[in-house]
Amino acid sequence: MTRVALIGGKRTPFCRAGTHLRSYSFLDLGMHVAEATMKSLQLRDEEIDEVSFSTVLLDPRYPNAARELVLRSKLSNRIGAHFVSNNCISGLVAATFIGDSIQSGRIQSGLAGGAESMSQPSLTFSRQAERFFLGLSSARSLGQRLKQLATFRPGFLLPVPPSPKEPSTGMTMGQHCELTAKEFHVTREAQDAWAFRSHQNAAKAAEAGYLAEEIAPIGKVDKDNFIRPDTSIEKLSSLKPVFDRSDKGTLTAGNSSGLTDGASMVCLMSEEKARADGREILAYLDDVEFAAIDPNDGLLMAPTLAVPKLLERKGLTVGDIDLFEIHEAFAAQVISNRIAWEKGWEKYSELKAIGSIPDEKINVNGGSVAIGHPFAATGGRLLLAAAHELKRSNKKKAVISVCAAGAMAAAVLLSRD
Repeated sequence: MTRVALIGGKRTPFCRAGTHLRSYSFLDLGMHVAEATMKSLQLRDEEIDEVSFSTVLLDPRYPNAARELVLRSKLSNRIGAHFVSNNCISGLVAATFIGDSIQSGRIQSGLAGGAESMSQPSLTFSRQAERFFLGLSSARSLGQRLKQLATFRPGFLLPVPPSPKEPSTGMTMGQHCELTAKEFHVTREAQDAWAFRSHQNAAKAAEAGYLAEEIAPIGKVDKDNFIRPDTSIEKLSSLKPVFDRSDKGTLTAGNSSGLTDGASMVCLMSEEKARADGREILAYLDDVEFAAIDPNDGLLMAPTLAVPKLLERKGLTVGDIDLFEIHEAFAAQVISNRIAWEKGWEKYSELKAIGSIPDEKINVNGGSVAIGHPFAATGGRLLLAAAHELKRSNKKKAVISVCAAGAMAAAVLLSRD
């Protein structure tokens, strides 16, 4: 089958929710990166066959938000679009859909990405309130309406924000990660050290202009606003735990990714089309692996299966991989996954240990703790970050690892071979 070429893409700055991007909806952000990608690559509408777009904080007013993005943007209305959503791996699912479609020969090119506005989440009502309003709307006679109105309670008017709790367990990601940190004996000191490293690497990358290569400024915003070049171990260690407030809690706002607004988009093409059009190929999307485990075993631990399966299928070892982009939902999650990759995990005997991954190969330009994590946009950011760094450093192979709610994960192999 044809190889899938990543020829470029763009992302917005990633900004703390409620700050610089608060006036933009997820569709606004998605349209911006779609148009910016087209412009940066000088793509004509007829060169794009389809769009796959994602978000996690769903808006029921747009059942196919991908198609809505196309219709509202400067893209041709004749471009088909497909909406996907799968928590933090949504952006990689979108890229996989386009990549698989290219490999099958059904299309030759496409845009894939995702956007999140945590500043503007869709609000719902409680189940009781929903039943009340549905009953009121279906009442036909005055008597029926009055009977329904008699059941009204003032609390029905209070909106319900998106829940941070895992539906299957009733616990938040942070609470799950606290349990994992305790299971793998990940200390508070190790987590703060990882967070400090993430900020330091991201600050250096921003100063060198590496992050600016990925960013399409929007309005007057041209850089990420999470990165703290002046943070220190002392500052991080002074923060209080937020998920387990006892003296055993270790996860803080400083060693966890924050609520973030942002969007990303990548352009994928068949190798034949990219070469025929004379386009530079940043990297090839060589393979993708998805994995799932029982949420009660460790909500964010599915990467421990996805990455080894990917490497085994491709006949590769850790030593063959030059760069690892590991999504930092929490510092504790990264560290726990690394322990399981190195030593195995007794809960999953089929897991094959792959050995130790050197620090100098991981998130060399910072990770989600420092840069931010707009759920559906993180996959595209990691694809762009890995592809640009492979080119910049003249390296050959990169692996992307992302954990997700629902106890799922995705691993992607990029190469410049």
